[in-house]
Amino acid sequence: MDEIYEIGSATVGDISAILDLQERNLPHQGGTLSARLSRSWFEAAITAMPVIVARQAGRVVGYLVSSPLQAYAEVAVVQAMLQAYRGAPDAYVYGPICVEKTERGRGVVGAMFEALRARLPGREGVLFIRRDNEASLKAHAKMGVREVAAFKYDGTDFAVLSYVG
Repeated sequence: MDEIYEIGSATVGDISAILDLQERNLPHQGGTLSARLSRSWFEAAITAMPVIVARQAGRVVGYLVSSPLQAYAEVAVVQAMLQAYRGAPDAYVYGPICVEKTERGRGVVGAMFEALRARLPGREGVLFIRRDNEASLKAHAKMGVREVAAFKYDGTDFAVLSYVG
């Protein structure tokens, strides 16, 4: 990593910064996040499983969520992924993952990924990435995450990927 990042577990106090970062990376802002998740959703996520944040000078510049499969009962794109590939009985959903535009390509994703894997050893993480998000597909392939299925949702092609922590 080129910069100094503090990688750790998110707290409820980080949610406002996470929501701000999420908002800047939704499709209407030119980003590639596939769903807008609410403050209450993130509160539940932080309570249920590890949510990793990257901070630079105390400011949240990235987040990586892990959550139980059932946490996405109301998120249609995740349900479409789970129909294509469900994973092991104790699998969890990896993502969303989001990094501040200015911090991309500096190792933040890999550092958050390793922190998450250390907290959930031996468990399968399942995720999806839009096919047109080549940077994310390449970054995850470099981290050893492998494609296991594909699906189409709302006219967009997605890859389903998996890894074991």
